[in-house]
Amino acid sequence: MSKKLIQDSESLAELEKKITAMRKGGKILGGVLRDLKAYVKPGMTGKEIDAWVRKTIEERGAKVAYDFLEEKFPGAICISVNDALVHGAPTDEPLEEGDKVSFDLDVLYDGYYTDSAFTMIVGGKGSPAVKQMIQTTEKSMWAGIDVVRAGAKIGDIGYAVEKVLRKGKLGVIENYVGHGIGKTMHEKPWVPNYGIRGHGYTLKVGDTICIEPMSCLGKPSNYVDKDSDWTVRMKDGSIGCHCEHTVLVTEDGCEVLTLPD
Repeated sequence: MSKKLIQDSESLAELEKKITAMRKGGKILGGVLRDLKAYVKPGMTGKEIDAWVRKTIEERGAKVAYDFLEEKFPGAICISVNDALVHGAPTDEPLEEGDKVSFDLDVLYDGYYTDSAFTMIVGGKGSPAVKQMIQTTEKSMWAGIDVVRAGAKIGDIGYAVEKVLRKGKLGVIENYVGHGIGKTMHEKPWVPNYGIRGHGYTLKVGDTICIEPMSCLGKPSNYVDKDSDWTVRMKDGSIGCHCEHTVLVTEDGCEVLTLPD
């Protein structure tokens, strides 16, 4: 990487260390989520899944990122079922065939964070509308990723994500957004799932951001469940969806860091 591409806040050595650590951590994270998708079965509880995730992260040489939050999250992974949109705290409630469940996971590796999420239907058989929502939300995430390059604006990403979600007639969540990531879990720039092309922060080589569209089948209003202090639910009881990848801005476009080997 040439010296002219160094960001003002980072030395070349720091930038190379960050990219190396996030590539390794991202592959570990991607592998955990890949294996989790195959592991989840009807009848499993959130706490059972959470224990498996913690064990798997540690066996693969990374750390559970949520252990390092100021306000500690009660688990290793967010598990958001049906009307829960994000930040679902693991519970003793068994998952049922056809439940929608979103998994959101951060890992810490060599001082740097990576973050990724996916949504699935437990057992594979569920509502056609929910399946369509998951497919469309994943498509919107990749539409956002496709525009990532040096010189692109944050508004370009949001516009691309929102266009797909609106075309799919989904509710667009606006009060939770994507973000920068690196030495801390959430950094600037913020990456909304809506936007105006040509507006906002200009991406630079070496930037690492999380693109994470959130959608719903009903109205996008949501609230934090007072019984859990973490779980965000849809106000109208509709089903929510969440997908996410950590992306590195490169000299010739971008690299998705949270894919498995």
